Amino acid sequence: MDVLRPPLIRIGGRVYRKNLIQEQACPHEEEEAFYAGPDDCADEACDAFVVEETERGFQCRVEVPSPFYKYIIGKKGETKKRLETETRTSISIPKPGVEGEIVITGQQRSGVVSARTRIDVLLDSFRKKQPFTHFLSLALNQPAIQEKFLHFKEEVLHKCSKDHGVSSSLFQNPAKLHLTLGTLVLLNEQEIQKACDLLQQCKEDFVDQITGGQPLTVEVAGVEYMNDDPAMTDVLYAKVHMKDGSDRLQMVADQLVERFVASGLMLKEWDRVKLHATVMNTLFRKDPTEERNNTMTGKSSFKERESFNGQNILKLFENFHFGEVQLDSVRLSQRFSSDASGYYATSGQLCFS
Repeated sequence: MDVLRPPLIRIGGRVYRKNLIQEQACPHEEEEAFYAGPDDCADEACDAFVVEETERGFQCRVEVPSPFYKYIIGKKGETKKRLETETRTSISIPKPGVEGEIVITGQQRSGVVSARTRIDVLLDSFRKKQPFTHFLSLALNQPAIQEKFLHFKEEVLHKCSKDHGVSSSLFQNPAKLHLTLGTLVLLNEQEIQKACDLLQQCKEDFVDQITGGQPLTVEVAGVEYMNDDPAMTDVLYAKVHMKDGSDRLQMVADQLVERFVASGLMLKEWDRVKLHATVMNTLFRKDPTEERNNTMTGKSSFKERESFNGQNILKLFENFHFGEVQLDSVRLSQRFSSDASGYYATSGQLCFS
């Protein structure tokens, strides 16, 4: 007879069997959201982390960025105390601002495993609420593309400036034209290095095979809108496709995101990456300092959008040709930054050739 087992859940790149972890036990108190009770010590890690046996029992170490310490400690230390009591463990946390490991110790292995699992769940919950710090990008800011983009901007303002909401403040910074593959929350140097290492591993595992060790030639042509009503447009983007008609760029993008999601460094947003280059965005109007990167709902800003009427733009510039680009690398780009060229500062990159 088959034994029914609790379902699997993925937390921060690990897979757990969802035994007694409860979702939102106390929905109005975030620190308590995943604590079910003193008997909840059977949380099982399906790809087990290391639990060491010591003279006094067991211990487990977990690397946690220092900005997250406060979530494990809780108000007046209540979250940490409750977690220690319910799992019968002791949790040692470095001083605020000091990068290091959290050490969980206990006499029972099951208690240490349960405490570690709950910490992972808690951290995953709060990580999802953090604004992204980095993103995987493909730069489209070659001089020829920038020139065509500025011509597009000039023509749009000349022919459509009387349309509701259309103004120069909507347009992307030409030096930062790019494709976004996915966003990441990297809170210390160790996490940035982990992302850089993963990029290089992806190059070896599948990128070189897909690209043949050569840059990918893409064509940037045509415009499309994100939302349902072109008269109430929030984001207008340029379409991007491989010059040779293949799906190699899509394959690279999808497999990179899949690998980063599996590692816990990135959240899954779509089944497939939408290859697009934002050229107009209503968020730019609200905040001139906005790095003009992310077009995903709820991620880039909570500011109220003021839509624009994009009907004429879509009609007049439906097939506008921005040019061809040789894509030679995927960059780990840093949000709210600029390098000497005006593009985002690069923390690491995967070169195609």
